[in-house]
Amino acid sequence: MSVMSDNDHARIAAAIRDAESRTSGEIYAVLARSSDTYFFVAGFAVTVGILIAAIIVALAAHWYWFTISLPFFGLAILAAFATAILLLWLIPGLSLRFVPKRILYQRAHLNAVQQFLTRNVHLTEKRTGILLFVSLAERYAEVVADAGINAKVGQDEWNGIVTILTDHAALEDHASGFLKAIQQAGHLLETHFPAGPDNVNELDDHLVEL
Repeated sequence: MSVMSDNDHARIAAAIRDAESRTSGEIYAVLARSSDTYFFVAGFAVTVGILIAAIIVALAAHWYWFTISLPFFGLAILAAFATAILLLWLIPGLSLRFVPKRILYQRAHLNAVQQFLTRNVHLTEKRTGILLFVSLAERYAEVVADAGINAKVGQDEWNGIVTILTDHAALEDHASGFLKAIQQAGHLLETHFPAGPDNVNELDDHLVEL
């Protein structure tokens, strides 16, 4: 099911066309529900947690002279592991709770770069393409800009656009976030790369949902 309505998609496409009419730059937008399943990362974290808990239980049993049958103890560990993995499999969103933010952001950043390359944003003639990227599960947003733009636009200006995207994503107002970010990105592109006499549209003017 799409996160945004058809009307939202139409508004965003229109905003991209309007912004690009005044610049030789190109704007591409991608909205991802998640940048990874994180099943294996969460599974590893849960397995380590179960093993640590098992060691603590074994030490406590030894300390208090409580005898635990080795086969029973092994089966209990196996049952805990199987139950945890099954829950992670059946409830995908649960995996996110066991993944450090650093890994979440790394995976989301990798997805942003992959989308930048996959959507050919890096192949514009003047290297003036930018990707507006949001990954909802990780609460992550990024602007990936090609070399021609990064040489003229400072990181603080990109950070302002990222803030717009993340603030609206937190409110689940994704369409407004992209509309404002597109407008702001359009102003930056227009300042540094105004439209020329042959303003060719090199990329599709729409938002892609993953």
